[in-house]
Amino acid sequence: MSDATRKSGHPLVRISDQERRKRLRERRIAAQRSARRVFARHGFQKTLQERLGLLDAAKDVYDLDEPSDIYGDGVVEAVEEKVAALLGLEAAAFFPTGTMAQQVALRCWAGRTGNPTVALHALAHPEVHEKNAFSQVSGLRPVRLTSEARLPTAAEVRDFDEPFGALMLELPLRDAGFVLPTWEELTDIVEAARERDAVVHFDGARLWESTVHFDRPLAEIAGLADSVYVSFYKSLDGFGGAALAGPKTLVEEAEVWRHRYGGQVFQQFPTALSALVGLERELPRLPEYVAHARVVAAALREGFATAGLPWARVYPDVPHTHDFQVWLPYDAEVVMEASVRTAEQTRTMLFAHPWDQKGPGLSCTEIHVRAPGLEWTAHDVRTAVAEFVARLPREVTR
Repeated sequence: MSDATRKSGHPLVRISDQERRKRLRERRIAAQRSARRVFARHGFQKTLQERLGLLDAAKDVYDLDEPSDIYGDGVVEAVEEKVAALLGLEAAAFFPTGTMAQQVALRCWAGRTGNPTVALHALAHPEVHEKNAFSQVSGLRPVRLTSEARLPTAAEVRDFDEPFGALMLELPLRDAGFVLPTWEELTDIVEAARERDAVVHFDGARLWESTVHFDRPLAEIAGLADSVYVSFYKSLDGFGGAALAGPKTLVEEAEVWRHRYGGQVFQQFPTALSALVGLERELPRLPEYVAHARVVAAALREGFATAGLPWARVYPDVPHTHDFQVWLPYDAEVVMEASVRTAEQTRTMLFAHPWDQKGPGLSCTEIHVRAPGLEWTAHDVRTAVAEFVARLPREVTR
């Protein structure tokens, strides 16, 4: 047979690399669902029945005897008003996706500045995850200020060698490790853009949890920018959706483009209600998650050192938000197998997210700390690390 060999009378069926990775992914998801202890249980990992349960709290955040929404009125307007108030900005518009919200915002700014060039980080979401949407759909021209694992500096903004109409800052910058600049660095970056007569737009998909690092309220952070996008599902656990906030005139123009882009959805009440629930329930808890993420990160570092992996890297050393990265000197499939096997055998899942191959013998994953993560003590984390390391290949760990 072409797809099998025989050894000691038993067939050994060869499977493709793609099939092997698919099976490992399925095992990881199953292990995460059955684990007694995890750092987070994201909404997108739950069943439909579990997700619908979120709306049990809707009566606490909105009068359910009000008429349902039609093309953005009612409960959708309530979300917009609440977001604008939280961010201290004049107005906000509800969008089905952040991808659409940011394209519309920057397209509107390009019309006002007369310059379609958008300066951003090479790891910014539109550059990495949106299939060149800025240039292919919106007529925008992205230029990269830096590819370093940090936000652009004021000097890089000030000294960039061509004009740009808008500076886009992702706060925090996810693919660099959920990193943020200091408050002083951020204000300097914004001022450098202003010196170049550029508008400043914050990709604030996870801006909600940045208040701890900056030690500033949301309105003061958002007030630095000309416009801000926020997400309702990344940290608030909503069904989806986003908002674009800024000057009233900009938001009114954005609403026109939202319709043109197909974002004028007939009814959005489940998503809007879930956003209100997230703003009520999760937003006040985010500082607690950030504080505990720092406990988890320190315990991971200690656990790896004790287990004989002192070259493991937690990044940032002190997390800027409740999310951070872990880097290990192994191929991704090796650590994924060890992660899944540990969870299957101990019902404790230390690494619930995929591992990405970053180079030969080097991989990275993300840790997200939410309400379930608060149950972990530092001792629990160190114990879980020891169980995980015990299932790594011996020849690599020596």
